[in-house]
Amino acid sequence: MPVSCGSSRPPRLLIVDHGNSLLNDCQDFLDNKGNGMQLSCTHVTSGEQSLSALKSHDFDIIFVELNSIGDVEPDAEIALSKIAHYSQGALIIALSEGGSVTMAVAAMRAGAHDYFAKPVIAKTLFDRLEELSARHGKKYQFSPPIENEDRLDFEGFVGASPQMRVIYEQIGRIAPSNAPVFITGESGTGKEVCAEALHARSNRAEGRFVAINCGAIPRDLMETELFGVVKGAFTGAMQDREGAVELANSGTLFLDEIGELDLSLQAKLLRFLQTGSINRVGEAMPRKVDVRIICATNRNPMQMITEKKFREDLFYRLHVLPIHLPPLRQRPADIMPIAETFLARYSEEEGKEFIGFDRETAEQFMAREWPGNVRQIQNLVRRIVVMHDEQLVTARMVRLADVESQAHARHKTVRPAPEVNRHARAQSAALEPLWKQEQRIIEEALALFDGNISQAAAALEISPSTIYRKKMSWEKMEAESAA
Repeated sequence: MPVSCGSSRPPRLLIVDHGNSLLNDCQDFLDNKGNGMQLSCTHVTSGEQSLSALKSHDFDIIFVELNSIGDVEPDAEIALSKIAHYSQGALIIALSEGGSVTMAVAAMRAGAHDYFAKPVIAKTLFDRLEELSARHGKKYQFSPPIENEDRLDFEGFVGASPQMRVIYEQIGRIAPSNAPVFITGESGTGKEVCAEALHARSNRAEGRFVAINCGAIPRDLMETELFGVVKGAFTGAMQDREGAVELANSGTLFLDEIGELDLSLQAKLLRFLQTGSINRVGEAMPRKVDVRIICATNRNPMQMITEKKFREDLFYRLHVLPIHLPPLRQRPADIMPIAETFLARYSEEEGKEFIGFDRETAEQFMAREWPGNVRQIQNLVRRIVVMHDEQLVTARMVRLADVESQAHARHKTVRPAPEVNRHARAQSAALEPLWKQEQRIIEEALALFDGNISQAAAALEISPSTIYRKKMSWEKMEAESAA
């Protein structure tokens, strides 16, 4: 007989496990007073019991221990497919001892949404459920709220994924300090938003926040933009002018794309950091200033140092409190909240009536890689709002507004294969096909994480579904090679 635990209100969780360890772990997690959503939890110990439970009740989430359903069918894939058939769209996570890529792929083919090798802690399962539910339009939230604040909108950021909660905590700890902050992250991840959040939560919040893009200002003007100029210092210097450093006195100076700064200016910036004083261009007397420096780059600073494009001594002066902003593809649970926030904002600005995204469009948004990160979503949503006036965003609207994808498709050309030189031909016999190399790399990562698909995928910076797809592709390749 099924044993119920926790709240009787939905959503409902079905645990299929011949033992009690998974049930106990889930109960401990759900009983934690800090957790958000509660579940109605039903535990059965066999596959047949799970089928009976599914036929008599609706469940939203199913945890299936594959070794526990052999009474349905000896083949775990067939047994799981029968359970999935009666699940009516529930999110299914499969688990088993001694996991492997083959078993994971079999579980996915049978209808599971993800797979974990045991042992796995309950928090990992529920964190993954948050991501899966966001992808499937359900938006379950199991993680505890942080400091009782609405972290869906934190100082300009939007998102409540575990990755962003770490960022919010870092900002909260780092903001009160006067030490320099070094922000890294891909273009469009919100580096300036992060800098503004640090300023807003600092003791300098009453002072100015001055941002300067080191890659957008010509080199011959950059020194005057940073440090200012005195009248008559050069032709065209008609009056004394403060630079960004002085303007930010008692506040915060944000140097975006710091890696684009000329090496000679890097030396002057280093001197300012060491002495706390500057000289305007054409002025002999130094001026004392009190400024906190925050800098950012979308490039690898260590690579820039190796290439002699960034001073190592300046890097270690600036790299005191580092923050790395994750790309959007590593926090898919935030994609739709971000898109919905921009939709509401621009609908109000443009006087439109949009209220959300239809299911097909939401699924497409969740499946995309978004190489331009948050900025790419922002631009796309704004175009949609300007070009249309409906209640729901549809896939057709996205196609019409998605100029980046259209431009990429227009300019995509097939490059001619390069001429292979004699040495390359001699070495070609030792080369493996690309899919073989990928297979080896992924299998080595899985072995390192004891078969845990999610952890291996995170280490390789790919999604778990990519591993499943690769495995199916390998099986096809191997079958073709054997034929």
